[in-house]
Amino acid sequence: MPAVSTPTIQSFFDPATFTVSHVVSDPLTSRAAIIDSVLDYDPKSGRTSHASADRLIDYLTQQRLQLDWLLETHAHADHLSASSYLKEKLGGKVAIGRPICAVQAVFKKVFNASDLDTSGADFDQLFDDGDSFRIGELEVRVMQTPGHTPACLTFVIDADAFIGDTLFMPDYGSARCDFPGGDAATLYRSIRKILALPASTRLHLCHDYPPAGREPAWVTSVAEQREKNIHVHDGIDEPGFVSMREARDKTLAMPVLILPAVQVNIRAGKLPPPEDNGVSYLKIPVNLL
Repeated sequence: MPAVSTPTIQSFFDPATFTVSHVVSDPLTSRAAIIDSVLDYDPKSGRTSHASADRLIDYLTQQRLQLDWLLETHAHADHLSASSYLKEKLGGKVAIGRPICAVQAVFKKVFNASDLDTSGADFDQLFDDGDSFRIGELEVRVMQTPGHTPACLTFVIDADAFIGDTLFMPDYGSARCDFPGGDAATLYRSIRKILALPASTRLHLCHDYPPAGREPAWVTSVAEQREKNIHVHDGIDEPGFVSMREARDKTLAMPVLILPAVQVNIRAGKLPPPEDNGVSYLKIPVNLL
């Protein structure tokens, strides 16, 4: 019988944004994907840098991996994507969920971004629910899991699922739903879809905000979430979750990097086009949001 491959997963935690980037590779073919990369950005100076992305490059180089995919679980509001930089350095296709087109349409108006193509053409691949693709011999199944944003995806590889911001560690709960296109009832249904996977499925998170005394963590399981998640463990119904989530969202400040991050992430990690002086600018809408 032919060999069956299981993924090698190496994760990288960025303490500045509490983001976890995952490198998933097939040991049989040395093909790889990066999920949710980080472009370093200093909001005080407006400067970008590449230390976080270069850590991923160093790992792929050391392991002699060929990058096929740069996967985004959604258009993040809390960090800038390094997909464009990594594609330039390593190749690969940048992919996200097809509903990114609706997200682009919303933020085209917010930022008065006349250059922005809302067809999703900045991305190399738009995924629909139920699509599948391969990382070498690894088959990846795509699940649309909206609610936090309309374009949220979960990538399922056998007993591992990469769930973006949909859930956090059980002691922190679930994603906020007050961004444009977010919806708490939709998130609840997406979470139950994830929690319908086999109980032993490992869930790999995009963020961790550890309480005092706990080290950052980003792997949990369906069984652990169903038993212990403070927002959505078994027994919490949809109306109860929606009431809690909407009340909690009203107390939350906007993420520090939401305005620069969204402008870059809806462009697949590219900065807005340079103006006639050769400089790219990120806009700050005043008194709009």
